[in-house]
Amino acid sequence: MADVKIEQKKVAIEHIEIHSTRGFDDVTSRLESAIPALDPAIFAALSSGDQERVDKLLGQTPLFIFLKLEHGTILKIAGQQRKAMQYEIGNPFTATKMTRYRLGGSLYAPLRVTLYENEVGGSTFAYDQPSSLFGQFGDERVDAVARVLDEKLKAALLRAAGFEERGGGA
Repeated sequence: MADVKIEQKKVAIEHIEIHSTRGFDDVTSRLESAIPALDPAIFAALSSGDQERVDKLLGQTPLFIFLKLEHGTILKIAGQQRKAMQYEIGNPFTATKMTRYRLGGSLYAPLRVTLYENEVGGSTFAYDQPSSLFGQFGDERVDAVARVLDEKLKAALLRAAGFEERGGGA
């Protein structure tokens, strides 16, 4: 019989919400225009170690949408109809810069972001700050990459929410 060890710890997470007066459909469109869907060919290039092909596929794009899941329609079972989309957003090469040191960090790469229509007809992004998720591993090499992700993700979501067009407020 194998020995089993279970570790458990509490982790402090910074949860962020970005509220916009823009409608859900508009913000969804802006987000999906600004952050492209990930080309599945990138995984073949990464797994073969083909750095030249990886660079070509990723280009200068900092973030990609790995996956999107419609969440609002499943609320029909609860008698509700809501607009809500869950995204997995990240960059596979950036993820390798963290998971090469702490493989457990793959739990958070890619990052999860939810966009939903809020109660006043605007839109809300909700996500957990990358540096707080990855910070639990206590590795400065991982933390440095996560802090850059904090800024890239926040900037992309603020643009999608219409922040830059209003001189600082969405």
